[in-house]
Amino acid sequence: MTEQQRHSRPHGPIIDQEKCTGCGLCLTVCPDQTLSILHGKAAVSGDRCLACAHCHAICPTRAITVPGLEHELFFHTFNADNRHLPPGQGDTPQLVRLMLSRRSCRNYKKRDLDPKLLEDLIRIGTTAPSGTNSQGWTFTILPHRSAIETLGNLVASYFVRLNRLAANPLLRTLLRLLGKPALANYYHRYYQTIAHGVREWTEQGRDRLFHGAPAAIIVGSRPGSSCPMEDALLATQNILLAAHTMGLGSCLIGFAVAAMAKDQNIQRALGIPDGEAIHAVIALGYPSEPYQRPTGRKPVTPRYFHE
Repeated sequence: MTEQQRHSRPHGPIIDQEKCTGCGLCLTVCPDQTLSILHGKAAVSGDRCLACAHCHAICPTRAITVPGLEHELFFHTFNADNRHLPPGQGDTPQLVRLMLSRRSCRNYKKRDLDPKLLEDLIRIGTTAPSGTNSQGWTFTILPHRSAIETLGNLVASYFVRLNRLAANPLLRTLLRLLGKPALANYYHRYYQTIAHGVREWTEQGRDRLFHGAPAAIIVGSRPGSSCPMEDALLATQNILLAAHTMGLGSCLIGFAVAAMAKDQNIQRALGIPDGEAIHAVIALGYPSEPYQRPTGRKPVTPRYFHE
């Protein structure tokens, strides 16, 4: 299957007329009004399909399939339960416990990760929702420490160049007067920290960017998605939570994302096409942090609107 075939939209669901009872449930969940009842049976009457497979999921007689989709997910490192879990039947306390317990990890054991484990994390990521079901996310695996170090060197080089610009007070002032304060803001907030981190990386081999993680997953998006950043970050959250249940630590590396957004040569060096946007870089590894309990969160006051 080619890349274009893998990400193209199907023409519509396939309905087994012998199994269809004409109950009409599929019509109630179709977001594009692609289906209708014809001669007492469901039929494809529209020319649009999001490939959401709601019709497949709701059909009581399994009469509907959507081509191009894997209707059951298979994993390398565990057996998945592909049965539908109805609303209200999940374990909310355990879900919240997982969310509270997952923490950003900045100390990792020197232990390689099985590439199949990383592939399973990506497949778990794809269970997230996406705008218009575009599923336009992309995933790039850095499976070992040498790949991490390559990206680390590229990111460090970018920030060395940025620090060189930020150190120029005349340039900062001129850009601020022109209504572009970003360089001045960067200088005051990050210049010293970045300079120190780069020195440690280049002179001592101390990794303050990936914290010694042995692997990483880069989450991006192809052009054409309706809300690519949101889609990628929802998939990222799935990966973070699943990694915790697999015994892994994880950390989002925002400085790497920022560097890749400004310097296309970084993602080119990693084999990522120019048309892709990078939204998250996830460091992964077995944690060397014996946390004992969850921590708190800042109190939040919701806002209500009443007409």
